[in-house]
Amino acid sequence: MTMASAVSPTGGRRARAVLAPLLVTLAVPGPDAARREAGGSAGQAAATPVAEWTHYGGNAGSQKYSPLDQITRDNVGRLAVAWRWTSPDNAVVAAHPLARPGMYHDTPLMVRGVLYTVTSLGQVAAIDPATGGTKWVFDPESWKTGRPGNLGFVHRGIAYWSDGRSERLLLGTGDAYLLSIDATTGRPDPAFGENGRVDLMNGVAHATRAASYAVSAAPIVCRGVVVVGSSIHDGPTHKEWPRGDVSGFDVRTGRRLWTMRSIPQEGEFGSDSWDGDAATYTGSTNVWTNMSADEALGLVYLPFGTPTNDFYGGHRPGANLFAESLVAVDARTGRRAWHFQMVHHGVWDYDLPAAPTLVDIRVDGRAVKAIAQVTKQGFTYVFDRENGRPVWPIEERAVPQSSVPGERTSSTQPFPARPPAFERQGLANDNLIDFTPEMRKQAIEIVSMFDRGPLFTPPSERGAAVLPGWVGGANWGGAAVDPETATLFVPSITLPSVLQLVKPDPQKSNLLFRRGGTTLLPTLDGLPLVKPPYSRVTAIDLDRGELRWTSALGSGPREHARLKHLNLPPLGWGRRGAPLVTKTLLFVAEGQFGLGATEAVPFGSEPLSPPVVPDPPQLMAFDKATGALVWQHSPSARPLASPMTYRHDGVQYVVVANGLGPAAELVAYALPQ
Repeated sequence: MTMASAVSPTGGRRARAVLAPLLVTLAVPGPDAARREAGGSAGQAAATPVAEWTHYGGNAGSQKYSPLDQITRDNVGRLAVAWRWTSPDNAVVAAHPLARPGMYHDTPLMVRGVLYTVTSLGQVAAIDPATGGTKWVFDPESWKTGRPGNLGFVHRGIAYWSDGRSERLLLGTGDAYLLSIDATTGRPDPAFGENGRVDLMNGVAHATRAASYAVSAAPIVCRGVVVVGSSIHDGPTHKEWPRGDVSGFDVRTGRRLWTMRSIPQEGEFGSDSWDGDAATYTGSTNVWTNMSADEALGLVYLPFGTPTNDFYGGHRPGANLFAESLVAVDARTGRRAWHFQMVHHGVWDYDLPAAPTLVDIRVDGRAVKAIAQVTKQGFTYVFDRENGRPVWPIEERAVPQSSVPGERTSSTQPFPARPPAFERQGLANDNLIDFTPEMRKQAIEIVSMFDRGPLFTPPSERGAAVLPGWVGGANWGGAAVDPETATLFVPSITLPSVLQLVKPDPQKSNLLFRRGGTTLLPTLDGLPLVKPPYSRVTAIDLDRGELRWTSALGSGPREHARLKHLNLPPLGWGRRGAPLVTKTLLFVAEGQFGLGATEAVPFGSEPLSPPVVPDPPQLMAFDKATGALVWQHSPSARPLASPMTYRHDGVQYVVVANGLGPAAELVAYALPQ
């Protein structure tokens, strides 16, 4: 482990002392009178000073909301770059070229006058929030273990904890350790575990450090317990694979307090959802994304992923709890309080991709402490977060069945009555492009090459074209909520996948089938086969369970030779968005993927026209009430995570992580002073 100090810890502490009197403690969100009378706000479970950003999602409820209002619709056009901060990963790469940082996915924290971030290589840094100057950098050197599976060197946040005297930053590393770092000095806490770290791989069968078992998401702290999940490699070679159990540790000492088995073993609740002995060897079923918590209720909310393997379940018959389930557990004991499974016996990689959002709502005049989970398949499931009861009915509907040998898919899947889906679902003709009759005819001809049908059409040996595909719909960027209006804002992409199953080499794998062959639909002369917008943000009224508006993210391929004469509205570029809501505006950082990055082979031997060059990725601001785009800015590198905002010395800043590798940086925007 190494640590470089650019500014003395003492100087950093003095800066906090100066700022402290400026902070006014206010529960986030700031509810209106009706909501206060109805029983308070979700923010009372995780009070946050208005000037700060204390969790990856803003607060423990992952609302991604701030009541700051200095930047408005009227002046957002004057936003300018206030400072830039270059990732220290660049220095590591210069000395160690094989350490190749991935996408910069962090949303920084701002607590007591200091900004904190974790880089793609897992370095933690403290930054001056007014200038972008580095206070200290701590490098746990986890990158030396090797490239983590799935996305490589990527981190999605750190957690902050304080008892009023001590301050700690908690980090899960790419080599599967949980670290506790003194927030004032940047040094490991010697009282935590062994020299500031706990080995998360203890007792995990079939795991290989970093290669198949890592941590990329932020831990979460509730009632003095730090809870951490895991990232498990999505390309299993065997049906025996690491299991994604979730554990809670004493935030002061690192002592393991409990472990919740993600796959129940014999005699445990849910074990009857696994047939035969599948529960003894099946892996994954992990919480790879971020989590939420309600401090007042003492509950942590765990969004679980798919079991091994993601697209074939012949080795694991049954409904497979707690896969693709939202599970509420007691923070101090790990006992299950309630759960709901969004996908039974999943074979689509429809794992729960984001931290659920906590918000208080009013439904037919009744106050509900709600939790909303957005999904890859385009649904928003809304529950009472105290007891797990659905706010609106959820109906089990018959779905298509698999024809693959050895597979037994579930006969039904759960469909929420409200809110309506925020994404197109299924590849029926109604969801195919119809800009002209000729294009519609060609699109139908292309998709006829594959199996297709409604949502939950299962993978096949021929190849099933499904919508949404395995990257969503919604994904790890999740949603944001305006607690004053109970409006949920969900960025999503409209991107089909082809799920084709092939038999692996029996000398290298004991799986009967795995995903292979064709993975993306062909395009129509470079255009997607499905209707736009190809990326969007949808506003959902959670009081009524209704969609308010949908806006495209970006102009999209309107200038394509086959479209430019049609005078089309914005179509979206197919890039993922990540949201931030303030008192006044909705911000969306729009940078991942895109039509050019995900384009499949054009249909036919030669493309009929030159490709359309996408506009550069954008940081956008929308009117919250109407969805009207009011500002956009093209950073020097693509924005890859949710922006955050804070106030320091009377100035509101908006900060977003951009780029990967040598382009990685934090950029702060503010109004000219």
